[in-house]
Amino acid sequence: MLAAGIGIPIMATLNAGLGQRLASPVAASAVLFAGAFALAAIVLAVFGQPPSVARFAATPPVYYLGAFFTVFYILAITYAGPKIGIGNAVFFVLLGQMVAASVIDHFGLWGAIVTPVTARRIIGLIVMTVGVYLARKPTA
Repeated sequence: MLAAGIGIPIMATLNAGLGQRLASPVAASAVLFAGAFALAAIVLAVFGQPPSVARFAATPPVYYLGAFFTVFYILAITYAGPKIGIGNAVFFVLLGQMVAASVIDHFGLWGAIVTPVTARRIIGLIVMTVGVYLARKPTA
């Protein structure tokens, strides 16, 4: 997971740069998804077992909404990164992830392990919010 975390700002920086060079964050995102699809298909073909069509049909539609959030994230970071800086964009993404993860865990949404929100977790979220503010605030 640490490697995935390291990869997120690298991906954001590269895709934001591609969006600037192409003068189109949407085109850069389409290129990213085309490449990601090709790589995922190769990994599935080499290492995985494709699920049956019946498994796809039996899966509740809500689970396919992950694609919407992936596209939203990629478009947002590709557009906002060059405008507010990758660091600032990733800080806000991280804050959003922590808040959403806390809600998902607290209620056990979509099959997540239930982890109640505690005072300690709320304090952590407040500290992160202050950190995002301080990191984003321009220096004098």
